[in-house]
Amino acid sequence: MAEIVRMPKMSDTMTEGVIAKWHKKVGDTVKSGELMAEIETDKATMDYESFNTGTVLYLGAKEGEPVQINGVLAIVGNKGEDYSALLAGAQSAATSGGAKAEQPKQESKTVVAPAAAIDTTGIKAEIALMPKMSDTMTEGVIAAWHKKVGDQVKSGELLAEIETDKATMDYESYNTGTLLYIGANAKEAVKINGVLAIIGEKGADWQTLLKAHEQKSSGATSVAAAAPKVAAAPAATASNGSTESSANGRVKASPLAKKIAKDLGYDISKIAGSGDHGRVTKQDVENYKPTAASAPAASAKSSSAPVVLPSVVGQESFEEVAVSQMRKTIAKRLSESKFTAPHFYLTMEINMDKAIEARKSMNEIAPVKISFNDMVIKAVAAALRQNPDVNVSWLGDKMRKNHHIHIGVAVAVKDGLLVPVIRFADNKSLSHIAVEVKDLAQKAHDKKLQPSDWEGSTFTISNLGMFGIEDFTAIINPPDACILAVGGIKETAIVKNGQLVPGNVMKVTLSCDHRAVDGAVGAAFLKTLKGLLEDPVRILI
Repeated sequence: MAEIVRMPKMSDTMTEGVIAKWHKKVGDTVKSGELMAEIETDKATMDYESFNTGTVLYLGAKEGEPVQINGVLAIVGNKGEDYSALLAGAQSAATSGGAKAEQPKQESKTVVAPAAAIDTTGIKAEIALMPKMSDTMTEGVIAAWHKKVGDQVKSGELLAEIETDKATMDYESYNTGTLLYIGANAKEAVKINGVLAIIGEKGADWQTLLKAHEQKSSGATSVAAAAPKVAAAPAATASNGSTESSANGRVKASPLAKKIAKDLGYDISKIAGSGDHGRVTKQDVENYKPTAASAPAASAKSSSAPVVLPSVVGQESFEEVAVSQMRKTIAKRLSESKFTAPHFYLTMEINMDKAIEARKSMNEIAPVKISFNDMVIKAVAAALRQNPDVNVSWLGDKMRKNHHIHIGVAVAVKDGLLVPVIRFADNKSLSHIAVEVKDLAQKAHDKKLQPSDWEGSTFTISNLGMFGIEDFTAIINPPDACILAVGGIKETAIVKNGQLVPGNVMKVTLSCDHRAVDGAVGAAFLKTLKGLLEDPVRILI
């Protein structure tokens, strides 16, 4: 009998798995315990072994495609068995199931047979749409109308002032006729390509024209017939230069008129305006004939050698990369941590002179090379043992005080960040910690970590010192209440016994969840940590 194989939950934070590779195809025979697929989770690529025996009848996704937790991974049964009813039942039971999946098809059928289009061929009027005046604009607010319904409007004449997300800009009419309808009152917003106004012959049936436009919009029909005329507006308007001024003050001119005048080398203060209150329009600039009096000024201006900038040729390019499962989980969990847990930060400088000497001495006899990071892990574990109130986990309605010390060590990998755990770190020697950290880091890079390798941390360390970072703040790795950000060791001048001498200083910053750890508790932990690292012999006791 056919059975559904569902996507298992392979980690505590996994919400979906991506099929990295299928080891079986439809029609193949599979046995219980046999490798069926490789599944990429948010933390590693893991083998999936079949729990069923039979023939592969159906695969729920292709390689590279995701499958939600408990989604249909495959169907295994007897060869030739009809599994359609089983699959249909599984899909209808899913949260994104049958009823919702079929809805778009029903809607598309409705669109195929729309209501009869309204005939607007005899209507001598045009709709002016809200133009996109900036790259981030989604709507425009009518700052002021310069015309009211019934007024005559000429092409190039100022119709309205529109407030975008970046500036308040003039909107010039591209139509000539009577203003029959305005789409919004002053201070009201109009979406991009929404109806701004209707301009045409006096008495034209603008209501029918508006109904036809609404019918097209509701039917998802393109309004490209009207768009080209309006689309030209933002290009000209957005490129306006700085406001020109005459001797008497600000010259009233449209942005487009200013731009054309500037390009032609005209002094716009010399041009008579035919618009409202003497406003200079595009047509005024185009019809302007420079007088002989302005010629000397132009020639004098041209006599001074202009600065010629070389043209820089380049090509814009980009690449869109699909977000990996690991990156999705990092984004989700750290966003939840940052915006849910009230973080506060404590920074302290630690003199590492004795730690440097101790490490050099230890590496002369140690079976493996001990790093400064290994020493920090051991010191943190010892400090947590002396300050147990930092070794806690926030669980929402309760707080867990951990009696064991499991240190999570952040490891950078190709697709993001993994945090393998050094368990019972306070009971392990420096050599033991060094070997375990190297082994776990290699497994993380090879994507071979298992859930037992990354689950259960009670405190986390993030070290960027090897990259030359002096200090930084880290986001808490929930449910831990604290994370320690470790910077690099820097040689600098320090005061010792009243004398200014060279020394080696390392900065650490403790990020604390204020719901679980108070400032004084975090400060006491850092004080203990500082004492241990400044006198490393104490770590070994």
